[in-house]
Amino acid sequence: MHRVHLASDLHLGAPDAVLSRKRELHFVGWLEDSAAGNNHADEGPATEIHLVGDTFDFWHEYKHAVPKGGTRLLGAIARVVDSGIPMHYHTGNHDLWTYGYLEQELGVQLHRDPIIRNYDGLNCMIGHGDGLGPGDYGYKRIKKVFTSPLLQWAFRWIHPDCGIPVANYLSRNSRARGGKEEIIFQSPEDEWLWLYSKEVLKTQDIDCFIFGHRHMPLDLEIPRPLTSSKSNPARYINLGDWIQYFTCGKVINGQASLLYHQKPHTSL
Repeated sequence: MHRVHLASDLHLGAPDAVLSRKRELHFVGWLEDSAAGNNHADEGPATEIHLVGDTFDFWHEYKHAVPKGGTRLLGAIARVVDSGIPMHYHTGNHDLWTYGYLEQELGVQLHRDPIIRNYDGLNCMIGHGDGLGPGDYGYKRIKKVFTSPLLQWAFRWIHPDCGIPVANYLSRNSRARGGKEEIIFQSPEDEWLWLYSKEVLKTQDIDCFIFGHRHMPLDLEIPRPLTSSKSNPARYINLGDWIQYFTCGKVINGQASLLYHQKPHTSL
């Protein structure tokens, strides 16, 4: 039986070092409980764990250096992997500049695009979700720039003391840094990841789509096309975030669920 635990959008490093450390310690607790089978993982230790994008608010690997901070989380990831539990690291729109360090040093399995996994009969698509579906055209244009090999090569020649502050400045308007963008759920038809999932169902037999990026916990049904051999609807689950909602997902014995984790105490 698979026991899969998933979380996304920690945005470690934002909005500042003090608040980031509180969330980091809380998230490490969630990760270690998942690996040990404690508290929210009362069904038993996870058989695999997915970090579904934007674990860091900014991440860029230089040839001989990585950004400061997050050492407690990195150490916890290494311990979980060393214990024999596979960990999957999905890049998001804030932490996509990774070139092998996470795989080589921590032993995670890295994914840049959504993956499909079958867990005890439940066919799942898992990914961060940035740039998928209709809309979000501004980000899609920016992503082409960010994924340019030439730009990535050029950025590595900027000293970290200059490059990292510049990157943090560019991301200062993100939701993780207290940006003004308001997240409101109106209807499934207004959710572009729901629309993307519905389109995928026309050609692929998926039971559950699990994404992040939206910073809003959602669990929505998706009608299957008339040509599908299955009558029950598929599901779109958005994992929310670890800034406002502190939500996570589980797939246990072929059943997916969205959970609200206890928020960190202010004394952390």
